[in-house]
Amino acid sequence: MLMIKKKKSHVPFRLNALFFIVFLLFSGLILRLGVVQIVHGEKYQKEVEKTENDTVNLPVPRGKIIDNNGNVIVDNKALNAITYTRTRDTKQEKVLEVAENLAKLIDKKTDKVTERDLKDFWMLKNPEEAKEKVKQELEKIEAGELELSSKEIYKLQIDRITENDLNSITEEELEVAAIFREMTKGYALTPQIVKNEDVTPEEYAAVSENLENLPGVNTTTDWVRDYKYENTLKSILGRISDTDEGLPSDKLDYYLARGYNRNDRVGLSYLEEQYESVLHGQKAKVEYVIKGNAVQETIVKSEGQRGSDLVLTIDMELQQAVEQILEEQIIAHKQKPGTQYLDRAFVVMMNPKTGELLSMAGKVYTRGDDGKMGFQDYALGTMNAAYEMGSSVKGATMLTGYDTGVIDIGSMYYDSPVKIKDTPLKKSWKPLGPTNDLKALEMSSNVYMFRTFLDLAGGNYVYGKSISIDYDAFQTARNYFGQFGLGVKTGIDLPGEATGFPGSLLNPGLLMDLSIGQYDTYTTLQLAQYVSTIANDGYRMQPKIVRQIHQPTMNENELGPIQQPFEPTVMNKVDIDQKYFDRVQQGFRLVFQGSSGTARGVFAKKPYDAAGKTGSAQSFINGVEAINSTLVGYAPFDNPEVAFAVVIPYAYYGNSSHNMNLQVGGAILDKYFELKEQRALNPQNKQGTITDGQEDTQEDETGE
Repeated sequence: MLMIKKKKSHVPFRLNALFFIVFLLFSGLILRLGVVQIVHGEKYQKEVEKTENDTVNLPVPRGKIIDNNGNVIVDNKALNAITYTRTRDTKQEKVLEVAENLAKLIDKKTDKVTERDLKDFWMLKNPEEAKEKVKQELEKIEAGELELSSKEIYKLQIDRITENDLNSITEEELEVAAIFREMTKGYALTPQIVKNEDVTPEEYAAVSENLENLPGVNTTTDWVRDYKYENTLKSILGRISDTDEGLPSDKLDYYLARGYNRNDRVGLSYLEEQYESVLHGQKAKVEYVIKGNAVQETIVKSEGQRGSDLVLTIDMELQQAVEQILEEQIIAHKQKPGTQYLDRAFVVMMNPKTGELLSMAGKVYTRGDDGKMGFQDYALGTMNAAYEMGSSVKGATMLTGYDTGVIDIGSMYYDSPVKIKDTPLKKSWKPLGPTNDLKALEMSSNVYMFRTFLDLAGGNYVYGKSISIDYDAFQTARNYFGQFGLGVKTGIDLPGEATGFPGSLLNPGLLMDLSIGQYDTYTTLQLAQYVSTIANDGYRMQPKIVRQIHQPTMNENELGPIQQPFEPTVMNKVDIDQKYFDRVQQGFRLVFQGSSGTARGVFAKKPYDAAGKTGSAQSFINGVEAINSTLVGYAPFDNPEVAFAVVIPYAYYGNSSHNMNLQVGGAILDKYFELKEQRALNPQNKQGTITDGQEDTQEDETGE
């Protein structure tokens, strides 16, 4: 019998080898777990349970701005807000997850989302597709054929995202992108405002109830600036940055060194900027307890303190009245011929003894964003827009002549046209004949001023002949004018003040123009300081818009203790004999009340005994010769408590004329003394109390 030998199978050996390898792997794993749990278990447990404590500074509401009667001009309006605070280790993917969950609870506007925001969002939502866009570069880098940094790779990805890619983002995803943008735009451990406008009670409640599922999200109260008088004086009040702007780039290091966060809101212009250090307050200190990648607890270390309050010298009721007068007068006078370029007017009213500014009003009649004509606030123009002011400056010309010995009390010139060879004829508004210093002011003689400055320059004037002068007279005259505030900074406690422009050419004709305010340019504020200096017997007071700084208080209707008062500051004393100030003051009184005064038609019968000087100056706009119309004054004459300047650029041209400067001047003084009388009879505010000024105004108007 034939026996067949079976072939031996190798399968059991292979299975045994596989089982042995698996056994070794599991043994290694068990050994490793043993090491982790037994040898290093306590260490890793501590890592899991590890917490970090980080202390950060949080902004507080800004201080209020209040007028000199206790009416609140600028306050803070509380807003419900939703914020997000991320830790230093929070991954973008985790932030996106929170944003997606938050989008289910709130509505978010998408108007601020940029194309770059959408590209970043698309990359985060589509990581594989984003990686595919740089596949070739990644392969070359892996093969050692190319060197690119992660930043360069990222830029390539951003550049290669197409419009079709972005169009794939749905409306729901766009809202998530808007939320994600707000959550990631700041720095770690700095709360970012996700939404603070139009947060509904339902949204606020829904988010509050789901905070456990929204790590880093919080519901809180934010604030925005609330302008009680809307646009009144707004250009002087200035503005603050929003959270998108944050700190201005040109002052970034300055603010960071003082404990500001990059997204803090700060004053960017004028009052808000000038007094940022007191308005921003003392920041709250908050300690975040961080466990893992989430803020587990927030501990308030210090409540902080809102900003200090500014009490201004401005009288907002007077300010509003002055602005209304300007608007009404511009509209009324634009109905007259030759007023095509009349579109703005300025008024400054101040206390000549203290320098306190009672009103800084500027209005421009222009076309708005809606295409309709209307008025815009241009109070800022009172201190940074300069014009030729005309005869209003003749008081400084006279005092220059007196002090240099060129003229004296009672000095005479014959007012007839002045002619210098090869120059245009110059004259007064009409020939005045023999004219002394008082008549020269009362009737506004140009010739008297011409002859005064020609003599100042050592010129020997003969009609129709050439004249040689000492050109140092220009600087001499400007030095005197500067002592009154003309052509120099007034010292106002605001940034951005202009000084005007001195003419650069020198000749006898231009020296005569300088004497009547038709060469150098000045601001309305300079003009007001100049007439205040004359009214104040030569004491030039620094114009101030802030009277006091008060400590914040919890009582909304009371001012806190005075933190810093601002006392009147004398800029300089014009060293000219008092008898000459008396003489110019007498001449100014004749201008307003004399039988031939150029302003008597409006002021002669006023009960408050005013004095001042009219002015008109030739100027040019769009190649057309137009007239700047001005007026300065003060009242009462014997004890001045208010001084003012009115400036109306390009008031009229051609053969037209009008007296809007007088109408404005009379109306603002009437209003000042009317308010004074009303307040004496019915005192409203107690010392140290504050009110919502706009509401009070409305109640007065309705009689309720």
